[in-house]
Amino acid sequence: MCGRFALTLPNDAMARLFAASPANDLPALPNYNICPTNPVHVIQAQGDGRQLVAMRWGFLPQWYQSELAGPLLINARAETLAQKPAFAEACRTRRCLIPATGFYEWVKDGDGKPLPWYIQASDGTPLAFAGIWQSWGQQDPQKTCAIVTTAANQTISAIHHRMPLVLEPQHWPLWLGEAGKGAAALMQPGPEGQLQMHRVAPQVNSNRAAGPELIEPFYEDADEEPAQP
Repeated sequence: MCGRFALTLPNDAMARLFAASPANDLPALPNYNICPTNPVHVIQAQGDGRQLVAMRWGFLPQWYQSELAGPLLINARAETLAQKPAFAEACRTRRCLIPATGFYEWVKDGDGKPLPWYIQASDGTPLAFAGIWQSWGQQDPQKTCAIVTTAANQTISAIHHRMPLVLEPQHWPLWLGEAGKGAAALMQPGPEGQLQMHRVAPQVNSNRAAGPELIEPFYEDADEEPAQP
């Protein structure tokens, strides 16, 4: 799964990277601790181009009467995406990209204490998560989204059994629907070597934590290397 992530790329650089026209109401950056229900940056196909827009992280199906009417849908499993009533139409017609610098996962030590890890591209480049989106509400519609997840590859399975579906640039047009049909072929774990990870300080366990120190390698002891899973 993906329950928290970071994004540090400036809006103008992000617009250039994804060849998208930026909206005027994008969330402030950098953000080292993006949490569910926060507004997030999203790239969607629009007509003959792409738009970089803000959406609520937490997909709201049309039948929800309120934001609290059902489970908080921040992730959508690739294996069942096309069959789930909440996601099926979005899977066909409203796919998007959700940029990130990296994301967090947690493991528990022998005492049940949550130990956070930060995961990023091995080459340091920004990540593009596969996503789906939905416009929700009658009076003042808001756009909402979820991150598509897959079974973890061997690297990530050391700390968690799920991972976001990370798409390489050559696959963005197919996922966005710009290159025809066949996006289902992309819904599988990324290759080994795509991602790397390191322990980070427990401050990120709080959804109120902020600052670049959240993604810095954490050493239990000043003379140690970061712990391994």
